Amino acid sequence: MKIYLDNCCFNRPYDDQTHIKVEVETKAKLYIQSLVADGTLDLVWSYVLDYENSKNNHPQKTMAIQKWQELSVLDIDESSEIVSTSKEIQATGVKPIDSLHVACAIHSGTDCFLTVDKRLLKYKDDRVIICDPVEFLRIWEAMNNDE
Repeated sequence: MKIYLDNCCFNRPYDDQTHIKVEVETKAKLYIQSLVADGTLDLVWSYVLDYENSKNNHPQKTMAIQKWQELSVLDIDESSEIVSTSKEIQATGVKPIDSLHVACAIHSGTDCFLTVDKRLLKYKDDRVIICDPVEFLRIWEAMNNDE
């Protein structure tokens, strides 16, 4: 199964962990990363992740996140198709950078797009499942229990 984590998802462990929702999402995200590290899940990376991560003011966080690119099975570059899909998604009210992430996920054939962005979680697209890390684990577990 191919997954795409947006930048806010990669940054979740660096958020204030005193909020239970943040803590639970962090634990789910870290477990998902362990599934990527052991080859159970396939991670998709993109030029949009490179761009957003480069804007991080904390070099240690930037380096820790960037290391996940090495474990990705696919690294998506910008294309006219991605830009076109992004504009289509933006027309629904999604922010430009978020629409680029979703467009990269769609054009890479990603099964699930993971985010913790409340606004982005409201966007639905038949081409990719959009969910938070906790919901993803429910989906993944259900799929694996059906086999």
